[in-house]
Parts: sequence; structure tokens; C-alpha cells
Amino acid sequence: MTKLFAACLALALISGALAAETLPTIRAAVLKIGTVNWELETIRQNGLDRKHGFILDVQPFADNGATRIAVEGGEADLAVADWIWVARQRAAGKGYVFIPYSKAVGGVVVPADSPATSLRDLAGGKIGIAGGPLDKSWLILRAFAAREYGMDLKADTEQVFGAPPLIFKSALNGDYAGAINFWHFLAKMKASGMKELISVEGAGQALGLDTNTPLLGYYLKETFLNEHPDLAQSLFAASRDAKDLLANSPEAWEAIRPRMNVTSDAQFEQLKFDWIAGIPDRRPVDEVAANKMLELMAELGGAELVGAATTVPQGLFADVE
Repeated sequence: MTKLFAACLALALISGALAAETLPTIRAAVLKIGTVNWELETIRQNGLDRKHGFILDVQPFADNGATRIAVEGGEADLAVADWIWVARQRAAGKGYVFIPYSKAVGGVVVPADSPATSLRDLAGGKIGIAGGPLDKSWLILRAFAAREYGMDLKADTEQVFGAPPLIFKSALNGDYAGAINFWHFLAKMKASGMKELISVEGAGQALGLDTNTPLLGYYLKETFLNEHPDLAQSLFAASRDAKDLLANSPEAWEAIRPRMNVTSDAQFEQLKFDWIAGIPDRRPVDEVAANKMLELMAELGGAELVGAATTVPQGLFADVE
């Protein structure tokens, strides 16, 4: 190696290090086994964060509560939640801003040999529900059953509420007439032979909701974004690049397969299909449509669900496109 070449190499390394130091860092607090890690890892593996002018630092936590505490306490800059929860926090005075991530939602599945063809056929049976009585999927399905069939889904069935993994295992064991779970558990349930009776997306459409409104997203403090004015758009752009890559590259999925906790090719393929189906259109969030969804959530879940957020708080959705 010539002295000139060595000097040039050293200069390049120093320049690269200095450039990296000038980039803002986004500390992402995420559930250790959360599906958002698939996108974040794709961003990191392919340098999409640096491409868009920031450094992504992913910090895993054991539960969602811990990720929220990390953001509120300043130990992290970003976490993932549904926008209705973020709206409630903003209405309560917390300056959180929402950046769209996914429109993937759950639904109802039934055993492979079930004769059920609609929610009406679950009357008198037991429904396993991931989450609690205020789970948003459960509320939308109740509203759909009432409007479509004049059916009180809560009164006409027995509900068993539990953690998503528990509902997943119990449903596969045939413990329920039907089960409601988060989208990624439902994907594995479908891969195991269970049948989808109706999706929350289908129920929402029947209720007149715009189901392209992304339910899940990244949220950050407004003060943090004010310190870095272009960072919301940069994060959104990196997220969209990762989505484009995963929508079109089998190799990108193979790179993250170890993180997906799959036990079969069928699970892997169903998760891929459903994740890609959850990619929202690249456009700003329609606040009129969001308000309609929020009104329904307030009607069904009351202040216990939405707090003081009876309408979408001004500034909730980051101005990204």
C-alpha cells in the first residue's frame, strides 16, 4: 500500500466517521418480538436510515408498556402504537406525533371443519379475543354484527379474553367457535388450517370506514421533531423504501426470516402475504376518514378508550408524503 493510498483511505474513513457523527440518531423502543422489527431491520441492513439522513438505533423491550415509558421518559425517541392511542395521549397534553406504518388488522378465524359462514353462526358459542373488552377489532366486529345482522355479538356469545399467544394456542386446540387475534397470529392460524370468517378490514368497509387509514404507526415527541425539522419525512421515506424492498424482493424476506419466529414455510409465506397486504397507500392520512373512525371508537368504547380525543387532535399526523 502506497503512502498516498493509505493517506486517502485514512481521510475517507475519517470523513465517513465525521459524517456519521453529524447525522441525528433515532432511538426506537420496540417490542423485542414485534413485527415492526422486520421493517426496522430491513432499514438498517440496507442502509436506508443513512440514505435518508439519520441513524436508526433499535432498542428492544420486553413489553409495549416499557416502550411507552422509554419514550415518555426520554430514553427513546420512537415507539409503535395505533393512532387512536396516540390521539388520546395528544389530547391529554402529550405532544406526540404519528407517522403511518401499517394498515394491517386482525379478524375472526374459525376451525377448519367449522360450518360457520358468518358471525351469526357464532351465536351461542365461545369467542377467544386477544386483548380486552376495549380491543378495537372486537369493537368494530360488534358494530358490524349489529348493523349487518341486528346481532348483539357480546350478548349472544361467550367471550374469553387473553394474551395473543394464549388465544393462538387455544384456538388451534379447538377451544373456541371463533377467535379474534392480531394480524400476525391470525396469519399463523390460517397457515395451520383455520379459516377466516371475516376480516376487520371487511367489517370496517361495510361500516363505511376508510380501511386504508393506517392504524399502526411510529410516534415521536413533537419537541424532538422540532429539533430536527426534516426527520419525520426522512423516517417516513426510509420506511417506504423498506416496504418497497419487501414488496418486491424475496431476498429481503430471507434476510429477516430468522426474526419472524416461523415453524413452517406455510407460516412464512402467509406472514409475507399479509404483511405486504398491510402496506398503506403513500399519501397523507385523511383526517376526515380518521375522524369518522374515531367517532365510532368513542361511541363504542367511550372515554375509557379514547379519553378526551373526541376528534382528531390538531397536529396528530405528521405532514409526510
